[in-house]
Amino acid sequence: MKKEISIFKRPEKLAGYDIEQYMKYCGNLSWYDFVTSIPSLVFVVTGWKSNGKENACLHSWSSFMGSGIDNFICILGKVNKDGHMYQSLKETKVCVLNFPSNDIYDRCVKTINNNQFETDEITASGLTAEKASKVNAPQIKECFLNIECEYLWEHELFEGSKEVAIAVRAVNICMDSQHYDQTKLGRYGKKGFLFYIDQPTNPETGEITPFGPGILEQGDPIP
Repeated sequence: MKKEISIFKRPEKLAGYDIEQYMKYCGNLSWYDFVTSIPSLVFVVTGWKSNGKENACLHSWSSFMGSGIDNFICILGKVNKDGHMYQSLKETKVCVLNFPSNDIYDRCVKTINNNQFETDEITASGLTAEKASKVNAPQIKECFLNIECEYLWEHELFEGSKEVAIAVRAVNICMDSQHYDQTKLGRYGKKGFLFYIDQPTNPETGEITPFGPGILEQGDPIP
């Protein structure tokens, strides 16, 4: 039996905390983020800050699509206009999208706290910064896939929103050879892409099921 879930009628508590405070603490998420728990790819956006220091932002809420033979576009679905990542993109018009496997995810998470303006955020998190090939931005050596991008456009999520969607276009891709061969490490499975999963929430009780980063397992081919 399906049940309609109102965005206005929700439990007073979420995981034992005041629901509004909890959602704000978790990155200004909507109640529907927790209800649907829709996964999205995890990657680290890197660039240069205006002082020449490395910027690294652990990111999700994005989508990727090809449009025409020469255009591969990423829509960065939720970028805070007050953050270093937004400022870096606006100033330099370039970035690199770095995709970690699970074995370095803990170091990528450290970029969240190592985000001071005077900090080399990649290096401070125990990762290795190297120069990208086609754009003026650093990339993370340990990530199995690096997508070098140019800024295209931005748009507010809604009128007055402090967050914007930003489109970037790939101009170069660097992928570890062990990962582009699916018979070896591959792109999928325990050593491949990671997905951010909002903690699945019971919309009636506010009870949360703890959930870490997910992986994509191969299914049966469709004939």
